Amino acid sequence: MIHEMRIYTCLPGKLPALQERFETATLAIWDRLGIRPLGFWTTMIGPSSFDLIYFLKWQSLEERERKWAEFLADPAWKEAKAKSEAPGQIVANIASSILQPTGFFRPFTSVEADG
Repeated sequence: MIHEMRIYTCLPGKLPALQERFETATLAIWDRLGIRPLGFWTTMIGPSSFDLIYFLKWQSLEERERKWAEFLADPAWKEAKAKSEAPGQIVANIASSILQPTGFFRPFTSVEADG
């Protein structure tokens, strides 16, 4: 199992447009293609309030490459992207990191996470 961390840095004032695209289009396309997001975050305190950060869960690099290529080629995605960017570019930069667990990784239980 591997995880991917993606950080989208938006142009000033464009973060709401990116969030709307995820809510109204991207997540449904991912669900159809079997792409599994783990969560989404914005920065409450930190260097950039223009960032959307999220994690994806993959079985392997091969799965990631195959499903991401399917996503980028998907006609519904191309349409949603074009529609959301009709008023102008939204994202200034995308950073992606593929992460693997350490040998001492231990998932939190719901009690530990809440407590």
